Amino acid sequence: MTVTNVHKDPEAMTMTITAEFDAPIDRVWQMWEDPRKLERWWGPPTYPATVVDHDLIPGGEVSYYMTGPEGHQPRGWWRVLAVDAPHGLEFEDGFADDAGDPNPDMPTTTIRVTLSELPTGGTRMAIETRFPSPEAMEQVLAMGAEEGMTSAISQIDGIL
Repeated sequence: MTVTNVHKDPEAMTMTITAEFDAPIDRVWQMWEDPRKLERWWGPPTYPATVVDHDLIPGGEVSYYMTGPEGHQPRGWWRVLAVDAPHGLEFEDGFADDAGDPNPDMPTTTIRVTLSELPTGGTRMAIETRFPSPEAMEQVLAMGAEEGMTSAISQIDGIL
């Protein structure tokens, strides 16, 4: 498995997942930049993602849905805040309703992705999720966010 660490900090209201890959930084960056590669790993294995819109520029938006084993299709969206290819990305991440519109009843998080080169030629990826409140952190983690993200990230090696 590529995930090397999961750190939850309730006081800072963050969860950081760190993973390492035996691939150069440019190839790992493609996992975010290419919507067809992104959809091959963004959803956990039992909830594969389909990327509908993918505008990975500051101010751009990404929309997607995941298809569960029984056909349920939860939707999500990103609002891209910053892009520093191939080293980083920051975006707001939220749940969407069936029409793909942001769901105001669910929390919105901010995700910062940092890619760095390892001395071995591989790449370290850190994904920090910042929650708006302790209650939002508890709610999203109770929904299985940690398990979902770690299982999703574990699919990247097979794509690289």
